Amino acid sequence: KLSVFVGLIISNCIIMGRLEAFALGNKIWPSFLDAIGNAMGYAWILIVVAFFRELLGSGKIWGMQIIPDSFYEMGYMNNNIMILPPMALITVALIIWIQRNRNKELIEEN
Repeated sequence: KLSVFVGLIISNCIIMGRLEAFALGNKIWPSFLDAIGNAMGYAWILIVVAFFRELLGSGKIWGMQIIPDSFYEMGYMNNNIMILPPMALITVALIIWIQRNRNKELIEEN
């Protein structure tokens, strides 16, 4: 039961470390804007990942059935693997892969 909170604490420490590193070398206003931008980006990615995991894992969003019954009649089955914690990481990896394929400037050169 504690492992969920450990992951959350680690994530928060990573975010706070990044924000602190930026704030040490910059003035207050750019640091504030950086923190707001990071918070919005982090919230956005959490919402996107949760949306796709819930939709593909249970077929519902906020308890409302999204996938029509006709899909289930044709043999569609919810992918219960999507609800498992490792699928969040895989979903984020797919989002990064799609974004880098759309914008070639994001690809790092070694």
